[in-house]
Amino acid sequence: MGKVIVLGGGAAGMMAAGHAAEKGHTVHLFEKNNRLGKKILITGKGRCNLTNDGDLDTFLENIPGSPYFMYSAFSLLDSQATRDFFHRLGMETKVERGGRVFPVSDHAIDVVLALEKYMKQNGVHLHLESNVIEVLVEDGVAKGIRLENGKEFFADAVIVCTGGLSYPGTGSTGDGYRFAKKTGHTVTPLFPSLVPLKAAESWCGELMGLSLKNVAVVMKDAKGKKVYDDFGELLFTHYGVSGPVILSGSRHVTVRPQETFFLHIDLKPALDEKKLDARVLRDFEKYANKQFSNALDDLLPKKMIPVIVELSQIPAEKKVNAITKEERKRLVKLLKDFTLTITGVTGYHEAVVTCGGIDTDQIDPTTMESKLVKGLYFAGEVLDVDGYTGGFNLQIAFSTGYAAGEYVLEDRGKLW
Repeated sequence: MGKVIVLGGGAAGMMAAGHAAEKGHTVHLFEKNNRLGKKILITGKGRCNLTNDGDLDTFLENIPGSPYFMYSAFSLLDSQATRDFFHRLGMETKVERGGRVFPVSDHAIDVVLALEKYMKQNGVHLHLESNVIEVLVEDGVAKGIRLENGKEFFADAVIVCTGGLSYPGTGSTGDGYRFAKKTGHTVTPLFPSLVPLKAAESWCGELMGLSLKNVAVVMKDAKGKKVYDDFGELLFTHYGVSGPVILSGSRHVTVRPQETFFLHIDLKPALDEKKLDARVLRDFEKYANKQFSNALDDLLPKKMIPVIVELSQIPAEKKVNAITKEERKRLVKLLKDFTLTITGVTGYHEAVVTCGGIDTDQIDPTTMESKLVKGLYFAGEVLDVDGYTGGFNLQIAFSTGYAAGEYVLEDRGKLW
């Protein structure tokens, strides 16, 4: 058994520290904040979507960045094992739409408290408000760390779990990328991901705050090629769109920052054009003597009606019984293909995760140990691995952290 230093008190760091200590190592965890798990506390709108109930294939399908790097880690700690882990610590979980797993309490603090309990049970030594500025490496071997105040701590292994650049207010300021570069590792290009999208259409501001629960979306690039599709909830903002279906789709926009994309929204996905036309015709018969702008209440949220009226190019004051078949068909097409021009994403301050990170070709996918520096491990968001919304990113953190804790200082006889 040896002495292990863990950098970062988030999901990956607490899991790595607790499990390494459970394996018998003496573990010291260093966190720059005055408390642990700050980012966990704001995930899932404060409810913490800690994993997903899907199988291994589901997880791999929902990780557009380096999915197969995660095969071994997910096999070691899958989503059911993660739920069992929290259950043993006294935190029950529940499954919601899309396989999303939350604490039964709906309180993210319970996830943090469970991880703190795990570390305490296994004797992890905590060092809060301790800003690490350097990982010490000698002759290709990790030897310890140096703090901002100049103090040095030595160990047999260092596990870096410092997160990415998303939500910098939680302490994610890219420290791990700096440590990696200084120790000879490659950091792939970094982008904010799972982030709201900005749109060119000014009328988005008129719809600000409007949430659409069951819509189908398709994202296409400027050449008309589909890059993403989804079904679920969408939210309009003053600058564009957000919500679960948008955040996942943003992953494909953020990595192509100079390009324009088009978001096609099907406002009535349960009806094909023929059935929707029949539905609109019934409404028009019902409100035959009303003006067009007053005949859409059964079909659309009130806030959306003025925008649809304008885009349909049907005069708002036109009597419904005077609307032509061609005009009605145009309205139906608009409802089935409500299109926004996507010009980019918002920044890291609103991003759930960072896309990009430490090149996984330089990391052992089973142990999370560097192939370049012996005794140096990386886990969590600092790696070039990221997933869609739905609990996949926290499972990446838990699984990679657990793998690092499982194999730290274990001589597996590999020479890189």
